[in-house]
Amino acid sequence: METIGSGRTTPKAALTEGARGPQDERAMFVDVALAVNARRTFTYRVPEGMRAPVGARVVVPFGAKVLVGVVVAQAEQPPPHISESAIKSILAVLDEEPLLSPDLLELTRWVADYYFAPWGEVIRAALPPGLMAAVAEVFSITDAGRAALARLTSARQRRSIRAQILEQLARATSLPASELARKFGARASRAALRDLLRRDQVARHYTIAEPRVKPKLEEVVVWTGDGVPPATEGAAGRRSARADARARLLEWLRKAREPVPLRELAEQTGVRPAAIRALHAEGLVRIFSRPVSRDPLAHVEVSPPEWFELTPEQKAALRQIEEKLDEGVYATFLLHGVTGSGKTEVYIRAMHAALARGKTALMLVPEIALTPMLGRRLRAHFGRDVALLHSSLSEGERFDQWQRVARGEARVVLGTRSAVFAPLPNLGLIIVDEEHDPSYKQDEVPRYHGRDTAIMRALRHQAVVILGSATPSLESYHNVHLGKYVYLHLGERIGGRPLADVHVVDMREVFARYGRQVVLSDELVDALRETIERGEQAILLLNRRGFSSFVLCRRCGLTMRCPRCDVSLTYHRSVEQLICHYCNHRTPVLTRCPSCSSEYIYFAGVGTEQIEERLRRLFPDLRLARLDRDTASRRRAYERILTAFAAGEIQVLVGTQMVAKGHDFPNVTLVGVISVDAILGLPDFRAAERAFQLLTQSAGRAGRGDRPGRVLIQTYYPEHYVLRMAAAQDYEGFYQREIHFRRMLHYPPITALIQLIVQHRDFERARALAEELARHVRAADASGLLRVLGPAPAPLGRLRGRYRLQILIKSSHRLAAHRALDLALENLRASGFDTHALVIDPDPVEVI
Repeated sequence: METIGSGRTTPKAALTEGARGPQDERAMFVDVALAVNARRTFTYRVPEGMRAPVGARVVVPFGAKVLVGVVVAQAEQPPPHISESAIKSILAVLDEEPLLSPDLLELTRWVADYYFAPWGEVIRAALPPGLMAAVAEVFSITDAGRAALARLTSARQRRSIRAQILEQLARATSLPASELARKFGARASRAALRDLLRRDQVARHYTIAEPRVKPKLEEVVVWTGDGVPPATEGAAGRRSARADARARLLEWLRKAREPVPLRELAEQTGVRPAAIRALHAEGLVRIFSRPVSRDPLAHVEVSPPEWFELTPEQKAALRQIEEKLDEGVYATFLLHGVTGSGKTEVYIRAMHAALARGKTALMLVPEIALTPMLGRRLRAHFGRDVALLHSSLSEGERFDQWQRVARGEARVVLGTRSAVFAPLPNLGLIIVDEEHDPSYKQDEVPRYHGRDTAIMRALRHQAVVILGSATPSLESYHNVHLGKYVYLHLGERIGGRPLADVHVVDMREVFARYGRQVVLSDELVDALRETIERGEQAILLLNRRGFSSFVLCRRCGLTMRCPRCDVSLTYHRSVEQLICHYCNHRTPVLTRCPSCSSEYIYFAGVGTEQIEERLRRLFPDLRLARLDRDTASRRRAYERILTAFAAGEIQVLVGTQMVAKGHDFPNVTLVGVISVDAILGLPDFRAAERAFQLLTQSAGRAGRGDRPGRVLIQTYYPEHYVLRMAAAQDYEGFYQREIHFRRMLHYPPITALIQLIVQHRDFERARALAEELARHVRAADASGLLRVLGPAPAPLGRLRGRYRLQILIKSSHRLAAHRALDLALENLRASGFDTHALVIDPDPVEVI
């Protein structure tokens, strides 16, 4: 027998009572989206007396499991191709009101269709983590099991896994499968439980586990309205200190006229919590719990908002945006402004305009590191109307912020990629800052692009989109040329400040000067020393973390590589380990070569750790910090580092591309780019674009205050057109040259691109599937509108223990490419091939 129960920690109302939200009373069947590897929904029966509205979470049986899904459609009759007797029933409804609105359901459906992702996976990505309740599989012993256990008399019989599980269950009321797996091993316990179920010696049921996140409660105190008890007199005829404290507390509550947090009341009155609880027992006050929102900006000291005088260019841009807000129609603006031109001020004024028209506003940024400063600035302008949504918040904070938005308590949302699904009602404005950044593309299922999803959401809401960047993506700038986007240009820095002076350091000359490789050139070291002596700040960029990028043996030439990936291991001195940056495989640092036992181990290449160490040796008294994924992994570490740098407590900041994105530090007058050559050498059609964007954005961090800025770029390729055009900040020249290359080779934005990666632990099976897939795609292209390249080994031929083969689909007809791939996948499955080994990536930001 299999049942479902509440467990001891789940409110009973969350179970099979059903929901009271809007639903067609005649609906007897629902389609449910589940987070499983299947691009389809599943039909379930709604039991009599239960209501399952569209957008609500439900608990359903799925094979041998029980899962949580979301209702996406209702019907009076089952689909004609499914026998009604084969349809299972919903086990529980978890929401009294729909969790997802119809417009968000439609948006997630579009994402699922366009990016070839399971709808349930997209919905899970759209919700805060921990909001989806877990369903635990629980086992208990039956009478038949107890009888079987009693018949086991010998020690040998009782040593079997089945017998040990029965003994465990006999001692406990019930045990979850996860606990049995920990004790006896997942595979062994699963096999034993299957056998015990077949013999009817155990019963399986399910409990809805307590959600990982739930509302935070605080105790508050309110005066009941009763009078103050008469004061007692001490031996000297004076009122006792205790009575005086009671009277003072009650008077304080009378004046407050509303519930006061217990902790705050104790601090304000000097009365201990135990004494306040005694007043509650006497009926003079009432203590109860109420939900309190976890505010990630609670620690921020908010200054009054700054209102800057807009430049003529800013005014012209804002005027066009406001016109579209007034019309209430969809429009996408590309705000192309040089670094320091005041794009953020245009964003804030546009938000004010949207809110003044009764709309809500959403602002996306590519990096969590950009949220602290922007969060402070938005809180100064909009107060409690601002909510934050990003992955560095605790699960509780994200839950509370999401709930505030859903309840309409926050009309402005600032967040990273997943905030595009924020449940904002009456959405009027979406801002995508640094719209060119590849971080907006998710690198796992669902592989959606935050910028493009934002545009689609705005289209459905008839909202206005602002795409902002100093280095627009070629796709966005090309859409301007096609007339799809409205072009807004900010060509000058605020206050007429000049762009930073860019100087390229030819590292070939530096090598000739010293006869060896040099990491920090004399030019960069001297510029850094001068900057520090003037009391100014500097940023050094190297887009490679760790200490050394690879380790090799000087005797036999062996390179220490990841056993699961076709990449070398990176040496991290901070933890004394060799680490794979793809699968996180770790191994201790070797002192001898594992091949020839040589002691001549050489650490080659440079990472941010090594730059930090070299600078500490050069400048012992330097106040220095490093910002990369390693140092920013701890909660709010990035915020502490950036806040200290903004306050001048740090003189030099070393980091990866995290330091080059959108930050405004007026005292930074020097930016040093240690090397960008590795990016230029990547086997990717976007390599030049990425390098140009990184260099231009990095240069934009210097000279944003009253003092002029300098940028030094170290390179072994000083003649490269990317270096020359980035130094001149010539975006138009770069675009014209790059778009010619894309047109000649049929790459985006001239054509649509879909990347298919077939991966398998067995190379031959991967090759066979890839060849069959390519054959089906070509066969599905009846109109001849597709270019199908491959299969061929991917540039990274093996990742996480799986061999990877790549197929590229190019077409100037995006819809034709999607339809052909859909048909090919359908035919491939019909042929008996398992498509779980397939990764589908429409509009990839890289093809590595």
